[in-house]
Amino acid sequence: MPRDVYQQAVLVTRDYLGPAAERFIRRQVNFHLQKEPEQLTKSDIPQLAEWIKVSIAILTEDRSMVDEFSKRIMDIIDGKR
Repeated sequence: MPRDVYQQAVLVTRDYLGPAAERFIRRQVNFHLQKEPEQLTKSDIPQLAEWIKVSIAILTEDRSMVDEFSKRIMDIIDGKR
């Protein structure tokens, strides 16, 4: 069974934030997209990727990591994750 979009986003985020991934994505979706994570769809991914980029850029100066993280979130749209 394919993973839902929310779980895919959490899996990508774990590579960057470890155990904080689920909490981070849940908060991004609740606060910025104003929906429950389980309601996340592929059409929400571009907006989520932008918010992730902004949020992670506050935590690190590693621009290449921020861009890579955002790209991997965007890859969810094409089913690359």
